[in-house]
Amino acid sequence: MSGGSYDYLCHSWDLGDLLDKRGSLEEMSQALAALGYAQDAARESEELLVLLRQWETRADVRIKRLRDVWKALEWWHSADYDEDDFKAALAKYRDTHTTPPG
Repeated sequence: MSGGSYDYLCHSWDLGDLLDKRGSLEEMSQALAALGYAQDAARESEELLVLLRQWETRADVRIKRLRDVWKALEWWHSADYDEDDFKAALAKYRDTHTTPPG
């Protein structure tokens, strides 16, 4: 049997793939570090894990901030809300979130 030891991490082409294979990326990073002579690749793999965690945390914060606005627009366009409902959700968002998170 060939390949697949790390859930075909080598076939990750985008952020979604990496997020889905985060555990495999962590295992890969550890395996590279254990070799003793691939520290540079291990370090960059670990840095990628850190970036994924940071992105996920920041994205979660923004998703929570925007969820009601997204819902109001989606429901308005689906004829479940009207424009006033959307404007109310947008105003609440603006009142609550005057500055973007860091």
